[in-house]
Amino acid sequence: MDTSDTRPFHFQQFSLYHHRSTMKVGTDAVLLGIWTNIDRVEEVLDIGTGCGIIPLLLAARSAKIKIDAVELDAGSFREAAENFRHSPFASRLHAFHSDINRFVPGGGKKYNLIISNPPFFINDQRPEHEGRKLARHTDTLHYDELVAVALRFMQPGGYLSVVLPYRESKIFLKIAEEAGLNVQRQMLIFPKPCREPNRVNLLLGTSASVSVMEKFIIRDEKGSFTTQYVDMVKNYYLSR
Repeated sequence: MDTSDTRPFHFQQFSLYHHRSTMKVGTDAVLLGIWTNIDRVEEVLDIGTGCGIIPLLLAARSAKIKIDAVELDAGSFREAAENFRHSPFASRLHAFHSDINRFVPGGGKKYNLIISNPPFFINDQRPEHEGRKLARHTDTLHYDELVAVALRFMQPGGYLSVVLPYRESKIFLKIAEEAGLNVQRQMLIFPKPCREPNRVNLLLGTSASVSVMEKFIIRDEKGSFTTQYVDMVKNYYLSR
């Protein structure tokens, strides 16, 4: 893992370090943190928080949200905890160094929203660094375990929000639907026009499936960010 660049990443509402985390600030987490519906959400559980980017974005979007962020990797946990302490939302963000399968919320707490940028790849494209392998592969958190954890910690009427590669999302959806979680909203993410989607944001709940399909294109054919992308992030990224 390259830790040579120790500069913080600056957003309009906060800054954070990410050089010690297994996964850096990236488009997947940023889009998920901005896209996820947080109407009537007060208690959030972030599974595999990394450097803490998703909780920080959610806290920036709503002053009523409180977030428990669980992270297995020790370096990522320490960095997330530090980022939370130095943020304007410190009193509402709590980092926990734990395997999510062993995590016990205080007071038997349940959550309105469970959110995760989970391990992606099931058996291929394995990175050499062990930390990145834990972050990007399902060795330590299988999809069926993620679904089971979400159902265990979710309040009645709550939601699970995840970002997945498009191919793996089909496997995840089958597991989720068999467990009683149905799609409420989804956004297909395309790197460019005329390309296949490479990511999908999913919002799932126990209600019957709702057909809300969105398409999101990051860059145009010339490689510039689309108006759609700029509009999504303009209230969070600093102007360049």
